[in-house]
Order: sequence, then structure tokens, then C-alpha cells
Amino acid sequence: MTQSSLFHCGRYQLDLSRPHVMGIVNVTPDSFSDGGKYESTEKAVEHALKLVEEGADILDIGGESTRPGATPVSLADELDRVVPVIEQLSKLTQVPLSIDTYKPQVMQAALDAGADLINDVRALQEPGALEIAARSTAGVCLMHMQGLPATMQLDPQYDDVVAEVRAFLAERMAAAEAAGISRSRILLDPGFGFGKRTEHNIALLQGLPEILSLGRPLLVGLSRKSVLGQITGGDVYVRLHASLAASVISVMKGARIVRVHDVKATADALKVAAAVL
Repeated sequence: MTQSSLFHCGRYQLDLSRPHVMGIVNVTPDSFSDGGKYESTEKAVEHALKLVEEGADILDIGGESTRPGATPVSLADELDRVVPVIEQLSKLTQVPLSIDTYKPQVMQAALDAGADLINDVRALQEPGALEIAARSTAGVCLMHMQGLPATMQLDPQYDDVVAEVRAFLAERMAAAEAAGISRSRILLDPGFGFGKRTEHNIALLQGLPEILSLGRPLLVGLSRKSVLGQITGGDVYVRLHASLAASVISVMKGARIVRVHDVKATADALKVAAAVL
């Protein structure tokens, strides 16, 4: 175990010298691949516990879809969706709980309910977000996104996508540290599919070692995403094999957490990758 492989998040200290699986728990009606399946608190909790049985090391709970073209939901709706799920899971599980949100009010409510990690697609840029994270002991995941979910895929442009994503993440990491968030609490996410064309996503996957040079563990989310369908021709419901390939390649390129829908299959694939690495 090295110091750079340790990740502190809330009640937990994770050793990321081995790859970890983050299971997705969407408490939403409109997420791109499983919207509406786990919309109630009971179904979401049941699904989350199943993911833990299948090998999830972390659970990521979200109440607002950030798929391309998604429209924002109200603060009240998002709170109603995620807080009861986190409250129950904090009593029923022994894995870190992540809140997938960019809204500071949701971050605070989720932390109060038992969340250990803030997974923010806007990298703590909303007013008050940095301060809430800094006052807590939670880990933070800083993600790159060009534009906003409603419009991000209309015409994304980069001169050098790897360099630009790396520079953004370096700036946000510096802002987080300046706010009082220790480096050991920071994860970085290049934001696959968030304002990126297929060629941008492939270049980012190839360039993960350059982003890893920032010195913090990388979280990668490619599960079932449209870039995989563009490569294979498969729709969202038949992208398991492509998702497994993407997860294994990500880990071999240096990622330490993969955010996925299909936990059991991914956990098995990563055990093989870890044994080889």
C-alpha cells in the first residue's frame, strides 16, 4: 500500500491499490439505461443491497439524471428521492455511500443522512459546494464536463481533449485543497460521455495515464454509455460485453474505481485484471 493509493471518505479508508467497483443506484424515472426501475425507496434499497452481495465496494446514489438531454429536477424532488435511501443504507450496509449530485443542499442533506462521498459532475463549482465538502470528512469526486447535460452532446469541441481535461481537473483539485479538502479525500473523473464525442472518449481512455499523473486515484464511468454503442452497434440493453472491456481497459490504464450497472460481471472481470496487474 502506498500513500497515494489511500482514499479517505467519511467513515471509511479505502486501499485503492486494487481496483474497486462502484455500483450505480439510480433513484430516477429517466436515467438512460435503468430509469424508473428503482424509483421507489424500497426498490432502490433492495437493488443496492443486491449490488453489495454481487461485489460492489461503493454505492453511488443519484436522484437526478445527467444523461445527454436531461432536464434538471427540483431540489425537493431530488431530496425526496435520495435522502431516505441513504438513511436506510447507512444502517444496512458496511460499504461507503456516495451521493451523485451537484446541488450543495443535496450534498449537505446526504451527508447528514450518512453519505461518505460527494460525486459531483460539476466538480464542486456550484456556490457553497466547496465549503460543504470542506466542513465534512467526506471524500469528493471531481469530474470534467463540457457544457450542461441538456446540451453537452450537441457540438463538443476540443483542441487536445486529454490536455484540456487534465488542466481542468488540476484546477479543481487545487481549488478543493485551497478550500481545506485534503488531497487524500480527492478522486478525479475525466467524465466520459459528458460533452465528448466518440473520438474524444477514446482519446481520454488512451490518455488516462496523463490524468493519473496528477497524483490522485481515477474514477471511470463508461458502463453502457453511448460511445460503446457507437463502437459496437449495440443499444443500451446489450452493452454488457463492451462495458466489461471498457472497465478492464480503464483499470489497465490506471483507473482505480469503475462506476457500473453490472456489478457481478465487472467484479469478476476486475479480479482477473488485478491478478495479472
